[in-house]
Parts: sequence; structure tokens; C-alpha cells
Amino acid sequence: MAEKIKKFRSKRKAEITTNVIVYIILICISVVWLIPYLYLVAQSFRGESTGVVGYMFPKEWTFNNYIQLITDTDTLNFPMWYLNTLIVSLVTCIIQTFIVLATSYCLSRMRFRGRKGLMNLMLILGMFPGFMTMTAIYFILKQIGLTGNLAGLVLVYVASSAMGYYISKGFFDTIPRSLDEAAKIDGASQHTIFLKVILPLAKPIVVYTILTSFLAPWGDYMFASLMMLGETDKFNVAVGLKEMLTRENLPKYFTRFCAGAVVVSIPIAALFIWLQRFYVEGVTGGAVKG
Repeated sequence: MAEKIKKFRSKRKAEITTNVIVYIILICISVVWLIPYLYLVAQSFRGESTGVVGYMFPKEWTFNNYIQLITDTDTLNFPMWYLNTLIVSLVTCIIQTFIVLATSYCLSRMRFRGRKGLMNLMLILGMFPGFMTMTAIYFILKQIGLTGNLAGLVLVYVASSAMGYYISKGFFDTIPRSLDEAAKIDGASQHTIFLKVILPLAKPIVVYTILTSFLAPWGDYMFASLMMLGETDKFNVAVGLKEMLTRENLPKYFTRFCAGAVVVSIPIAALFIWLQRFYVEGVTGGAVKG
């Protein structure tokens, strides 16, 4: 009996030691990850200088950087960039969400010739990074007059939306097909089944699709910078904030850049935290073979 108690205590002591080591490592990693964000927030409240300094915490705290970010629209128009980003993100989110969910529903519930080949083709094409076609896309849109405006940027974002079907399709596959059959017996059409039967049961994947569709254009820099060459009034926040870091603007706008980065990240972080449960359920529910 004493030997068993001794072994139990030894095992318990080893578990506690292991947990302490793991938590110490996780705390160190968290500190390393949080330092850049802490530096960004602290510098956004710095009042003694607008350029880059060699210390983290300001000697003088102020809200002027946020006030100037919103009110000073003569040179770097952050409110316009924010509005452009919001418009593009909302329009893209609505169109892309509809396309992804409709495509996923069709591939999950309907059987037609070429279905497997179409799914495999979209999956293979989705493996290639989008920036490989940036130059070609730019010149094609330039020929039809869609460069330098927000409509062309929305078109770029939604053009390949259907290729993101696999997560949503996997979730739809988990919903019993008997519900569709029961609805058909009651006289419901495919349109009615999709909107009134499937979507109410697929709230996690709908929220997941909305979030991913909104976040991608919100933080995009590559396509936005290419499409809006020289059109400063059509910049999104990513391109606009990068403009603040140029050699001539950095000494004057660094603290304002930090303030802009904080303003941009707060709504997204709040939205993600609020809908995190649905986001996780959507990912895990859609990660099935189908």
C-alpha cells in the first residue's frame, strides 16, 4: 500500500512539474507575441514626437494621434480609406457568402455529370496562390476600364469564390438528407429547402463563411495596391497605412500609423471574439470527408 502511495505521489509530482514547465513556455511565447501589439498601442498614444523612437512607453500620453488621424484629411485621408475598405469588404462579403454557400449546397446535395471532376478541378486550382495571376488580372481589368475603382477590386475578390466550397460542403454533408426528402414530400422546392431548411441548421458555417469573406478584403494589400496605383482616394486601409511608412512620411506619420493600425484591428478583433464559437464549430463541422 505504501509503495502504491509513493508511486502515486511521484507520478503526481512529475505531472505538476511538467505542467509548470509547459505553462512557463506558453507564457513566454505569449509575451513574445504580445510585445509588438503592446508597442503598437503604446506608440499610438505618444505625444512627444511623431517619428520613430528607441523606447516603447511614451513619456507624454495623448489622444491627438487618433484625433488627427480622423480630422486631418488634406494629405493622408484615413477616413476615406476606411470607408473604401468597409464598402469593398461588405459587398464582397455578401456576394462571396452567397456564392460559396450556394455552390457548396449544390455539390453536397445534387448529383450531376462531371460533379467529381469539377470538384477536383476547383480544388487543384485553389492550390495555386492568387498572386501568380496578379499581372494578368491587372492588364485584363485595365482593358475593360476596371482598374483604379472599387468595383474592379470587388470583382477580383469574388471571381474565384466558388473554389472555397470544401469547408461549407463538408458541413452540409453532415446534415441528414432525410430532411430534404421530407421537405420535398411537403412540396418544397430546392430554393425553399436551401433557405428555410438547410441554412437555419447551418448557422456555424454561415457565420464562418461571412467572417472569412469579410476578413480577406479587409486586410488585403497585394491586390489593392496593384489595382489602385496612384489613386490615393481609392486606397484601402492596408495600402493607406503602408503609405504612412514611406521614407518621406515616416518621421511625420509614424504615431498616426500606429493609431490607424489600432483603429483597424479593434472592430475585427471584437467581431471575431464575439463569433468565435460559431467560427470554431464551422471549421470543425466542415472538416469531414465528403
